Amino acid sequence: MNLTDSFSEFSEWRDSVGQSIAQLKTWLVRNEVGDAQTDLRLNYLLERLRDEKLTVAFVAEFSRGKSELINAVFFADYGDRILPSSAGRTTMCPTELQWENGQTPSIRLLPIETRGRGASVQEFKRHAEEWITVPIDVSSTESMQRAMSRVGETKRVPPDEAERLGFAVDPSGKKGARIEDDGKVEIAAWRHALIQFPHPLLKQGLVVVDTPGLNAIGSEPELTLSLLPNAHAVLFILAVDTGVTQSDLTVWQEHIVAGKAQQRGRVVVLNKIDSLWDGLRSEQQINNEIRGQVSSVAHTLSVPENQVFPVSAQKALLAKVTRDPDLLDRSRIEALESALTSELLPTRQEIVRDNARGETGEIIRRTRELLNARLRGVQEQVRELSELRGKNRSVIEYMMRKVRAEKSEFEQGLQKYHATRSVFTSLSNNLYAHLGLDALRHETRRTREAMLDASFSRGLREAMESFFDQLRSNLRKSSDEVTEIQRMLDTMYKKFAIEHGLKLAAPTSFSTLRYEKEIERLRAAFNQQLNNVGAMVLHRKGTVTQRFFDTIALEARRTFELANRDVDQWLRAVMSPLETQVREYQIQLKRRLESVKRIHEATGTLEERIAELDQAERVVLHQLSDLSRLEQGIAGAIGITGALSESEAPARAA
Repeated sequence: MNLTDSFSEFSEWRDSVGQSIAQLKTWLVRNEVGDAQTDLRLNYLLERLRDEKLTVAFVAEFSRGKSELINAVFFADYGDRILPSSAGRTTMCPTELQWENGQTPSIRLLPIETRGRGASVQEFKRHAEEWITVPIDVSSTESMQRAMSRVGETKRVPPDEAERLGFAVDPSGKKGARIEDDGKVEIAAWRHALIQFPHPLLKQGLVVVDTPGLNAIGSEPELTLSLLPNAHAVLFILAVDTGVTQSDLTVWQEHIVAGKAQQRGRVVVLNKIDSLWDGLRSEQQINNEIRGQVSSVAHTLSVPENQVFPVSAQKALLAKVTRDPDLLDRSRIEALESALTSELLPTRQEIVRDNARGETGEIIRRTRELLNARLRGVQEQVRELSELRGKNRSVIEYMMRKVRAEKSEFEQGLQKYHATRSVFTSLSNNLYAHLGLDALRHETRRTREAMLDASFSRGLREAMESFFDQLRSNLRKSSDEVTEIQRMLDTMYKKFAIEHGLKLAAPTSFSTLRYEKEIERLRAAFNQQLNNVGAMVLHRKGTVTQRFFDTIALEARRTFELANRDVDQWLRAVMSPLETQVREYQIQLKRRLESVKRIHEATGTLEERIAELDQAERVVLHQLSDLSRLEQGIAGAIGITGALSESEAPARAA
């Protein structure tokens, strides 16, 4: 199965999962067994499924055949090149190819001058007026190629303007832009490009990221801090005739693996093997030379040899366009596509499966707890009323006093519950005091002031180091508050289970570890990009400060925004089961009292009320059966065996 077919299969699977979850959501509303929090969680899950994207990034120095490889792997079915591919630099800025429903085919270009305005590319994506939009006529190959070629546009500016916009300037041209005879340097005209193109793969959620070479990568830290780390697959392209050059090695070490162990989804492509097809070498000699280069590349990059794929992107594209199976086989592109399929889709499918299983499993478990509590309440009423058959008025009065006593006892317990609820609110406020965005804004403001007041590079570094120390401290304090909340909730759950017989599973846990790891990753990127003598010497204090807050601090804010969203959902979710059970128990007590009271006042017969309760019991049992059926449907859709949650089998009263 090729990549296109595999991706289509993944999209169909994702849609099937979404449909089964939507059925659960509809059923909960129709049967009035959900709540606002559950509805929000399912809506969020469905939105994530609908907006699910698979990002594949292509990284290389210039002239490695990167754009041609994108054309060959993803867009050969179109019958021509989508991205420009020619000698020299064809991609000067990070370029995303995608498709959003409701958009029109176009290329949106963000002017390079926006770097001087202290906002990220992600922020600018929210403001369409900041971009230059060029329509694309998908029916005209010439029109498409002309529009796509704009990602390679450059402009000439004075050296100080280039530095202000984040470009390194080096008279030798080795470590930055070269100063030309007219005293100016050449820089990219655009900061970022977004191409909306209605290709079938892009319609199904694929996002292809085409990156520029080393100098452009280094001048846009957001690319290495966010776009590349979040890509589901990164293809690193080399040329077979050059192997791993020093600039290639720098890109690999500083921007792809960053000194960490090899990550899943990182693939090395050894391109342009057709340059060995010179008619003088035998096929055996060509294969031996390719094997030698694969071995050398694997050793240099410290990766397994089976992770290095020799291909000819140009011949692969030609073979697909002309439908030449022999040439396609010789290009070796299918081995790369197979590896990309096995690396990309199963990993993403597993993440989607785990998210769907976790969310729906917990919701189904809580709904089952509620229905079983309702069933026990109905069965208890049936037993009580059945015992009143043939009894005199005094026995009925005794039963009514008993239920009233239980109601009074429960109301006393509710006072303790509300007191504990106040403690929960207080602990939650303490948690937000450390984790909340107000605390982050305060720390950001303090760090900026310290950096602007610093007289020497040491003061700059100390201010930035202190920023990370404080964020880590805030996360550790937040973790302590989470532990305290979990301990209190566990006690509260057990108390109500013992005193009032509520069937409650232990509250779900929460951890800040993922956010701590993300802050540590940003700290490592900071040490690599800014916390070194070279950066301090190359850039002025104001430039260093601006780059720190435009990149590192901005990514830290995103991490804390994510943490706030997640902890907010968790705090609501952990209280929801108890609140629902307490509300259900109150309703059942009220109904029991009303039943006995009606019989006492002769407003309804005993047998009629028992018949009503029997019907209510059948309804709940039917709902439990429906819930199990929906659970099995979701489990089948996401491809797992067994239940999503532990089932509590209801037992009918004898």
